[in-house]
Amino acid sequence: MPSNDARNLLQCAVPTAAAGAITVAVSGAVAGGKGALGAAVGAVLAILFMGIGLYVLQRTAKSLPQLFQAMGLMLYVAQLLLLLIFVGVFKDTSLFNPRTFAASLVVATVVWMAAQARAHMKAKIFYVDPDAEKNEKSEKTGPSS
Repeated sequence: MPSNDARNLLQCAVPTAAAGAITVAVSGAVAGGKGALGAAVGAVLAILFMGIGLYVLQRTAKSLPQLFQAMGLMLYVAQLLLLLIFVGVFKDTSLFNPRTFAASLVVATVVWMAAQARAHMKAKIFYVDPDAEKNEKSEKTGPSS
């Protein structure tokens, strides 16, 4: 993974992990051990889903840049639907508190998306390849007067 991709992943994962730790602490104080376990599972699940999605999106951007926007939209819809399915599957579990699981999942997902938007805004991404311009001769495109 190139350093730019790893930096982008870290800029998303670290704030999400911090938010997950906060939700685990709050859930543990409010709902006990099962609440903390539910919040931890929700945060880890959100980090895994969003991290895998970001990795897939970055690979798609490099290999098929014309599909980047459509792939991003499809990926986010699929991620949110899968997370909704997980909330539905674990709503009646006795292993952990399902409310803290759902709350942690939502908080971690929102923090991930906000961190990803911030990382993208702060990234210095060329929209023009400066090396390509040096290699080609400039051609006149308009009428000469």
